[in-house]
Amino acid sequence: MSSARILVVEDEDKLRRVVQLELESQGYEVDGATSAEQGLPLATVADLILTDLRLPGIDGIQFLNELHARGIGAPVVMMTAHGSVETAVEAMKLGAADFLQKPFSLDHLTTVVQRVLAVQSLRSENQRMREELDQRYQFDNIVGRSAAMREIFHTVERVAPTRATVLLAGESGVGKDMIARAIHQHSPRKNHAFVKINCTALPENLMESELFGYEKGAFTGANTSKPGRFEQADKGTVFLDEIGDVPPNIQVKLLRILQEKQFERLGSNMTRTVDVRVVAATNVDLRAALEQGRFREDLYYRLNVVPINVPPLRERKEDIPFLAMHFVRKLAPELGARAKDISPAAMDRLVAHSWPGNVRELENTIERSLVLASGDVLQPADIRIEAPRNGSTIALNPQQPLLPEGETLEHWEQMMIREALRRANGNKSQAARMLGLTRNALRYRLSQMGLEDNEAQ
Repeated sequence: MSSARILVVEDEDKLRRVVQLELESQGYEVDGATSAEQGLPLATVADLILTDLRLPGIDGIQFLNELHARGIGAPVVMMTAHGSVETAVEAMKLGAADFLQKPFSLDHLTTVVQRVLAVQSLRSENQRMREELDQRYQFDNIVGRSAAMREIFHTVERVAPTRATVLLAGESGVGKDMIARAIHQHSPRKNHAFVKINCTALPENLMESELFGYEKGAFTGANTSKPGRFEQADKGTVFLDEIGDVPPNIQVKLLRILQEKQFERLGSNMTRTVDVRVVAATNVDLRAALEQGRFREDLYYRLNVVPINVPPLRERKEDIPFLAMHFVRKLAPELGARAKDISPAAMDRLVAHSWPGNVRELENTIERSLVLASGDVLQPADIRIEAPRNGSTIALNPQQPLLPEGETLEHWEQMMIREALRRANGNKSQAARMLGLTRNALRYRLSQMGLEDNEAQ
């Protein structure tokens, strides 16, 4: 059953009543009016308006214009008598969603109403998503209070309205994707497509067809023609992530897109033109790739019109507290987590870490910590940072203590062991896995703590 509200404006009482009863039987809320003047106040709360073309006083066309003048966005369906189809078509040119030619069946009425409401729902959802994107990629919502990040936001604000190509450089996980989307969302192209292309994820033998499309019969299995990613992004933005991994033969074609805005689909001689803005990103030193002959110099300079270097998180530690709290507020409701805050000691631990995986690693750590924490506030023991895989040590701020004030290493270890046992409901094998220990190593520590080592559960 639908909860949509429909206004029926019809001066013929019998028809208005029949239409009203039919729509109400379908679950719609229905208001009736005998004239446009009577219907105007009701139109402000309607999700759909059915109106006769010929009405006493203001006619249907004037009614439609008045609705637009008042900013009432509900779709309008015109009901017209036989012989008035040309006028109904004119009404559609002025913004009516559809028309019903009298006499019409109740089934046809229901079909038209459902179709128009479905289209309106889709438009509303698209508008809502655009507004969410606008909000999400506002500079205030891209978390970063450091001087380096403020300078990046300033650059993005200046470059976004232009069509200049941008090259984002920085380690994996620093937020290049977020910045690329912010550039698009603050540009005149924001209502068109943003197409992300992960150059690392595309196999070399498929990259050309994925980027530029192909014609039917271009290769075995090409049963139909298919547009490429650049065609899909026409009038919008293409984000070439990890551009340093593009093979030389594709680099030539990318250079042509940037210089001439032209390309050919695989298996075709027809030149196509596309209007796209390109934002590229790399986590490797493209200058080194130039010297090694792995990257074209002319393509590099075409991409590097506006360079933006995003520093790693370890070089902007002042951003960590703001990012951490941002992720807590974002993730806690999604996860149904109890914790809603981070203790000062836990925050110190986050700030002390070197974050080789940058912002992405921090977000994953906060998510993992929220899932496993049992209190209202994340404590140091709740912060589950993955151990470095290459044997490197955690970078500590020399101004900060290794342990929270008043704590000893022995007490810290015992607290971690007791917490692991509590969470494992006394199961020593499970607790040992949580702590990254063997069961025998845990048994030894328990004996050192003077705890009775009962038979394992």
